[in-house]
Amino acid sequence: MDKQLIFDKIKDYDTIIIHMHQRPDGDCYGAGFGLKHILKATYPDKNVYTVGEITDYVSFLGTPDVIEDDAYEGALAIVVDTATPDRVADQRYKNADYVIKIDHHIPVRDYGDHQYVDTSRPAASQIIAEFQKDSDDWKMTMDAAKALYTGIVTDTGRFKYRSVSAATFRTVANLLEFGLDFIPILRHLEIKTENQMKLQGYVLQNFERTKSGVAYIKMTPKIINRYDVTLEEATALVNELSVLEDCPVWMLFAEYEEGFVRARMRSKGPAIDKLANQFDGGGHAMACGANLGTWDKVDDLLKAADELVAAHKKELKK
Repeated sequence: MDKQLIFDKIKDYDTIIIHMHQRPDGDCYGAGFGLKHILKATYPDKNVYTVGEITDYVSFLGTPDVIEDDAYEGALAIVVDTATPDRVADQRYKNADYVIKIDHHIPVRDYGDHQYVDTSRPAASQIIAEFQKDSDDWKMTMDAAKALYTGIVTDTGRFKYRSVSAATFRTVANLLEFGLDFIPILRHLEIKTENQMKLQGYVLQNFERTKSGVAYIKMTPKIINRYDVTLEEATALVNELSVLEDCPVWMLFAEYEEGFVRARMRSKGPAIDKLANQFDGGGHAMACGANLGTWDKVDDLLKAADELVAAHKKELKK
């Protein structure tokens, strides 16, 4: 990983296009818009864009740019928070003159001309914030600080995950010393609609669990329509099952575009990334996703996860 190469490439190009992943989360938006604000402030004469899909959850951070195909001619593309090439929301990144990947997920497939992947960081936004701190000329702005804090706080589960380190808190301290007021951000992130609250109650009353301790909920289109919420709002409830006694692994299954079924997987016990790999997925050791395709594959994943949890509990008893 060569941080200086990234600094040099950004200086070399007049057009920089930042790409996010499909169905972006808080960290994806935080890294994407945080980097854009920093580069615009540092290099006001450059054309800097952030492209991808809109997400309501953190839409207060910005709206993706709409650009023409010819913008990629002689441009630098930077893809943030995206482990595999198929997850990049706008595949035109391939048309850029040079492509840089900045990520924190466990590598599955390399892509681009240069990869900067630091799996010790719990959020891509932390990597961007550290870049700014280490650079000789990158300028922090309040909009950038707001975006980067949002990315860090959402991808760490409000600093609850084991991937959080002293470096994470130092990064946040730097943002606060810059003058960031984090309270309005947290208040915004905590707001739920009445329908979301009712769906939350449904999850708590209707979840299931396997014999060894995998808690799960099937968020079918029928349930989503009944409570009149978006797919994004529904799948965000995955961590409602995180506090269940004797269930170190929990999952939420949902149907995405064209009826494609995916699983959101979380753990506070055994690593589950390799399990996700078996089902065309990946991510972090304790937080990842799997691509199942159909509801018929759900039982296969649950069976494999149940065996993993059983083996984990057996190992703990030794």
